[in-house]
Amino acid sequence: MNYRHHFHAGNFADVVKHALLVPLVRGLQQKEKGCLFLDTHAGRGTYDLAAAATGDSRPRRPEHPDGIGRLWGRTDLPPALAGYVGLVRAFNDERAADRTCYPGSPWLLRRLARPQDRLAFCELHPEEFALLKAEFPGDRQVSVQEMDGYHAVRGMLPPPERRGLILIDPPFESREEWAAVVAAVRDGLKRFPSGVYALWYPLTERARVDEFFESLSALPLPPTLVAEAIIAPDAPKMKGCGLVILNPPWQFDREAAPILSCLAKALAQAPGGGSSHRWLVPESLSDAAVATGS
Repeated sequence: MNYRHHFHAGNFADVVKHALLVPLVRGLQQKEKGCLFLDTHAGRGTYDLAAAATGDSRPRRPEHPDGIGRLWGRTDLPPALAGYVGLVRAFNDERAADRTCYPGSPWLLRRLARPQDRLAFCELHPEEFALLKAEFPGDRQVSVQEMDGYHAVRGMLPPPERRGLILIDPPFESREEWAAVVAAVRDGLKRFPSGVYALWYPLTERARVDEFFESLSALPLPPTLVAEAIIAPDAPKMKGCGLVILNPPWQFDREAAPILSCLAKALAQAPGGGSSHRWLVPESLSDAAVATGS
């Protein structure tokens, strides 16, 4: 794999993903028993936002000003979204007082973890893995593995805790990535049907996303929520992104709605965007699909 996330760290896709990840974790932690947090495509853990503007060989336009940069000074955010921004601010203040540092999902998960929780981070790229491992020296709650995260779904589930969140956030470098995510979900549900699975995906061509949903729907899915934000409806590449959540915590959909609505407005790069959340598989027969425009 060639993908290096540091050029994109803190962009709108990171913000949408991580803003939903934080309440998702906190929802799981409503029960006292410990959880496993498995991040299958963890990246390096910490990102230097200043370096993102320099590129490997020539300057490039950084993406974080239109992502986390739009939220730094906001005081009117919904509580759950404000909680995410607060975590990023606190982490950044410790690492770089000039706001040039962004925590990846491993560090957000580590910040949220309780003493009874356990974390497993997987990264296949050798350089990214080395940087990730250096982030957690001697941390007995954290396991960092240089491996294909899809294999971790087969090898690490079910967890001894019998409770857990599996974040599957691949780079989507190839057209086969969509099928690989579906296969990982299939394997995961066989081993750990009660687990919470969060699947990030880009909104590029609608046909590919619809095919993804069709493939997922062919599986014996538990309650499954789809949350999306469209930021740049006319963009030639990524228009927005989404998160599919299997077995979401109780009433997570109600918490996600104001987060998505606020982000669709705050991060908009052109008119015509919006947010939506709907049940791919409802929690009960009385649950109806929900969609909110922004």
